[in-house]
Amino acid sequence: MATVIIRYGPYSSFDGVRHRRQRLQGLANVLKVSGYTVVYEEIKNWNEVQLIVHGELIYRCEIQELQYGGDGLLDRKCKDALSAVASAY
Repeated sequence: MATVIIRYGPYSSFDGVRHRRQRLQGLANVLKVSGYTVVYEEIKNWNEVQLIVHGELIYRCEIQELQYGGDGLLDRKCKDALSAVASAY
């Protein structure tokens, strides 16, 4: 299938501000289970997640709106993101 680039910015947590992938686990899982290849890119935009397909920004949300850890199957934002990716193809 196709590649989805997950761009993600730093956010504040108990140990300071930095880039973390823990909140992206569910999103990546939902995309991978649906057959997409996931590539991560760090960006400077604070607390932001962007999904890029064919060089186009197709979905954006705050990283802290995503559920921490888990498989993403019950996360509304992950479902919205998957729908946006599917619509891009």
